[in-house]
Amino acid sequence: MSRRIIVRNSAIHGRGIFAATDLPAGIRVIEYKGTIITDAQADRLYGDSLDTGHTFLFTLNEKYIIDANQKGNSARWINHSCEPNCEAVIHVDPDGDDRKDRVFIETIRPVKAGHELTYNYGITLDVPHTKKLKAIWACRCGSKSCTGTLLQPKRRSAAK
Repeated sequence: MSRRIIVRNSAIHGRGIFAATDLPAGIRVIEYKGTIITDAQADRLYGDSLDTGHTFLFTLNEKYIIDANQKGNSARWINHSCEPNCEAVIHVDPDGDDRKDRVFIETIRPVKAGHELTYNYGITLDVPHTKKLKAIWACRCGSKSCTGTLLQPKRRSAAK
């Protein structure tokens, strides 16, 4: 079987993942792998990552995070886009073991060979989205509908 993806430098940011062959919509491309840790462990290891705008941490569920800095694979190089061609899909362990939940990156539309794979990171923060935070978490995707930030809008509660 030939390789479907390759890692190389990206015009979006740093390294990126690119289709080595044409990829149809609706296929699983790669699993996001790394060491499973808790929020508390992530805080001890990395402190407050809000000020860096760079992380290989993926929230798996309410209890655990995947730390791709440790035993991570090339999925950690997939960049964010406001017009993504992939999505991150969390598969919940059928036996209810939160440590066994998994994340897969799947195409949501066809991707031509040579094109970069992207997904929307969906970053939500519980703090106000200041100019400084928006600059730290700036989006570089270059799409026509780029929001300028990786931060997702805060959801407003429904009116009474």
